[in-house]
Amino acid sequence: MARLKETYQNDIVPGLIKAFEYGNAMQVPRLEKVVVNMGIGEASQNAGILDTASAELTAITGQKAVVTRAKKSISNFKLREGMPVGCRVTLRGEIMFEFLDRLINLAIPRIRDFRGVPTRSFDGRGNYTLGLTEQTIFPEIDYDRVDQFRGMDVTIVTTAKTDEESAELLKQFGMPFRR
Repeated sequence: MARLKETYQNDIVPGLIKAFEYGNAMQVPRLEKVVVNMGIGEASQNAGILDTASAELTAITGQKAVVTRAKKSISNFKLREGMPVGCRVTLRGEIMFEFLDRLINLAIPRIRDFRGVPTRSFDGRGNYTLGLTEQTIFPEIDYDRVDQFRGMDVTIVTTAKTDEESAELLKQFGMPFRR
C-alpha cells in the first residue's frame, strides 16, 4: 500500500473528524483523482514536440499520456478543430497516491527559490490546481536530454465541499502552503 494512503487512513481521517466534527468517517473529504495536463501550443506546427512531451509526461506519472485536441478553430492562433494542442494524464487509486507523494516530497522541494505553493489556487468547490513551470523538477526526467522547458498543471480533485476542508486535507498530506 502507498505510504500516503496509509497515512490518510491512519492519521488524517481521525484528525479531520475531530477538526470538522464529522458524524462518521465517510463524511471526511478524500482524494478522487489527480489530473496532470501539459499544454503545447507549438504541437500544431511540429509533431515531434508532442511526442517528446507525451513521453516525458508518461515518465513523470507512470501512466500513458493521452493527446488532447482543439475543440474549436481559432484563426489568430493558426489552430484548426481537432489539431493536437497538448497531453494529459488522469491518475486514480494507488498510482495517484504514489504520484502525489513524489510531487510533495521530491519534486516541489527541488523548485528554485521555493517559498510554498499559493493558497489562492482553490476553485471554490474543494479542488486545487498547481502550476509548475518546468518538468525538470521531477527526478524521472534527465536534465541533459531535455530539449525545451515545458510547464504543466496538476489538478487535485477532492470530495471536499469547501476550500477550507480541502486546504486542511492537503495540509495534512504535507502540501507546503505559503504562510
